[in-house]
Amino acid sequence: MATILKSDQRNFQEEAGKIDNFRLSTDLSRKKSGITPQNLNFDMRLLHPGQFSAPYHFHRNAEELFMVVSGSMTLRSPDGLEIVTSGDIIFFEMGESGSHQFFNHGTEPCTYLDIRTFVGYDVCEFPDSGKMLLVPSYELFNKGAKSGYFEGEENILEKWRQLKDGKRP
Repeated sequence: MATILKSDQRNFQEEAGKIDNFRLSTDLSRKKSGITPQNLNFDMRLLHPGQFSAPYHFHRNAEELFMVVSGSMTLRSPDGLEIVTSGDIIFFEMGESGSHQFFNHGTEPCTYLDIRTFVGYDVCEFPDSGKMLLVPSYELFNKGAKSGYFEGEENILEKWRQLKDGKRP
């Protein structure tokens, strides 16, 4: 079945929890239409002048494709800064080479289509702040807080004894 999201029925709203400089708006018509993609997620976005799309980031298990529908914005990538405008299509591969961030440098809003793959989970890394985000649980971690594989597992025999005795470890 085809579901059509009419352009005259778009309802852009600022995403909850955003802070100054990161006030991105998303069209709610996809969710209101009951579209729940399994592997190919998408959203129409509206980036106001002077705003950033998101922190500079990349995905370990997702590819992204953006198409600028109207306006223009500046793309930050590992290659530097570049202006993208209406009609441009931008592809981001998985991994650090696909790092990206948008900034609306102009005086008019910029609308773009954001398409991304989703195959069960993703790890999103933020090089500027050293954070990692697990998706879909949205748990956020500091990448610098690494631990060894067996760290905290040293007392396994005691845990098993407690279980054997009917106690919770």
